[in-house]
Amino acid sequence: MSGTIRANIAKGTHVKIVLKKDQRTGILTEGIVKDILTSAPVHHRGIKVRLEDGQIGRVKEIIH
Repeated sequence: MSGTIRANIAKGTHVKIVLKKDQRTGILTEGIVKDILTSAPVHHRGIKVRLEDGQIGRVKEIIH
């Protein structure tokens, strides 16, 4: 599933995000979604979320 569609992501979803500091390198950080920060239904760079550990980034992968 795509991390660019808000409907695919809910609290508790296991995801991989790219942090702001890692955008150039593309390093992904794995975690569980605590809050969805993007209000738009679709965002071309990925939906912005806060993980349970407090890190904020854009969803690149949804893990099942």
